[in-house]
Amino acid sequence: MAGPGRETRGIVDAPDLFTRVHFRLRDPAPALRPHLEHYWLIDWDLPEPYTSHVVPHPSVHLVFQRTEPGGEAEPADSAEVYGIVQGLFSRRLEGRGRVCGVKFRPGAFRPFAPHRPVSEWTGRRVPADEALATPEHGPLASATARAVLGPADEDARVAALDAYMLSLLPAPDPQAELATELAELVRTDRSLLRVDALAGAADLSVRSLQRLFSACVGVGPKWVILRHRIHEALQRAGTDPEPDWAELAADLGYSDQAHLVRDFTATVGVPPTAFAQR
Repeated sequence: MAGPGRETRGIVDAPDLFTRVHFRLRDPAPALRPHLEHYWLIDWDLPEPYTSHVVPHPSVHLVFQRTEPGGEAEPADSAEVYGIVQGLFSRRLEGRGRVCGVKFRPGAFRPFAPHRPVSEWTGRRVPADEALATPEHGPLASATARAVLGPADEDARVAALDAYMLSLLPAPDPQAELATELAELVRTDRSLLRVDALAGAADLSVRSLQRLFSACVGVGPKWVILRHRIHEALQRAGTDPEPDWAELAADLGYSDQAHLVRDFTATVGVPPTAFAQR
């Protein structure tokens, strides 16, 4: 399975964001890589507020965050699980702050929180201990936040993330592993543009595939296919100021350009031509 991607797919106007924040990706410990795509670290110190926008991937995130209000006030640390955001994710950054995030592979969050289907977290942002605490592990995330967010040294932060995630390492879950494999297939095989084709590749009925994705990924297979289409269109629009939208729509499996424009506008908030010109 591929390691962490070094691309910025899904980030709207990534070059502008990266002039304002220090952003980097780090690999988790080898034992965690079947479950985690990467860690993502962000630090900022902004003279004025800035709002970032992301077209989210079909992944659950564990987010440790520190905000520094300034003056003599103590930094505020938090640990939260972010379920999949189905629309555009916007985040206002201001003052000084730090985030250490854990990006789970699609489908791979379920073994860490097996008591509920992942679809129950979709569109929600909850305290990490609500989602991850178990009788065996107890509420560890809140206590871990300072160890993850406190060190100035980046390697120390990654080591703290590794220690926490390794303490939660779950037993194998064949259903979750299948969901992760199928979600990865959608990402890498551009010919899989229909749910029935993906179900056939998995030797499952469409209904069984939908139940698997609801339980383990958090969204349906159709949504995952569509989201990768939008990421491809977003990347194309960000690198080519005058892309051939009709050709791109055909490449992505749309029946016509109008359907691509509709989906892109609904997700990103502006039509693709306006985004490309901007």
